[in-house]
Amino acid sequence: MPESGTHEVQQVEVPGPHGRVPLRLYIPSQPAKTALMWVHGGAFIMGDLDVPEANAVGHYLAQHGVTVASVDYRLANEGVHFPVPSDDVLAAWRWITESQDAPARDATWHIGGGSAGGNLAASVTHQVRDGCATVLPASALLLYPVLHDAVPAPSPALAPKLDLVPEEYRFTANKTRELNLNYVGDSSLLQHPYAFPANGDLDGLPPTLIINSEIDYLRPSGEAYGAALALAGNTVTVLHEPGALHGHLNDFDSAPAKRTVERMLQWLGEATV
Repeated sequence: MPESGTHEVQQVEVPGPHGRVPLRLYIPSQPAKTALMWVHGGAFIMGDLDVPEANAVGHYLAQHGVTVASVDYRLANEGVHFPVPSDDVLAAWRWITESQDAPARDATWHIGGGSAGGNLAASVTHQVRDGCATVLPASALLLYPVLHDAVPAPSPALAPKLDLVPEEYRFTANKTRELNLNYVGDSSLLQHPYAFPANGDLDGLPPTLIINSEIDYLRPSGEAYGAALALAGNTVTVLHEPGALHGHLNDFDSAPAKRTVERMLQWLGEATV
């Protein structure tokens, strides 16, 4: 990847089936070969383009030569439910890879996100594979994602560590199920393959990097999804960030966050042809 350099930030809005979708573009001063559409997390109900997981990541990657398009999708509040958030992200993907007005159209575009954003990035990857857009992501980067409607049980090694997790990071099975049900709005949709990608067909997906937080109730979801991707014949790398709690990119000055963005840069460099 290039050495650290300057970049500009632009705000745009792109058309979507539920109205305009805001994007924040982080554009390196030198034309970028590598580009990433990035989706913040927040349990489907929180987060915006200013949280460190979105804004600090965008600035950092652009400083190192990656064009970033950060998506401000509609949150699952006040009657908004699946598929609206994923429709917004899909609309953003189609614009950024297909529109004549989009920057870096000649770049190699990847997709990624953290937590609920990792879910949405994976969902859109599945939808694009199924023909909902013309450009399949070159790879997917899923950071501490929630990919199951019911998160698998933690391993015997992880389970005792979770007892030490502060309350605000305790995404227990019951709490996650409640948030996931709020996202879909109807329990019959919990098994929908685009709502929770672990329930879907895993054939023919692009190379995927999964970085889990080490001490995280959602870590089993990323690990199980990665194992299933590999079993389906996809290229996948599953890592965990030592000592990290869920959402560690929001603590952007921490050692785990710095290691993670460096891993992201390395992956993007190696995955871009």
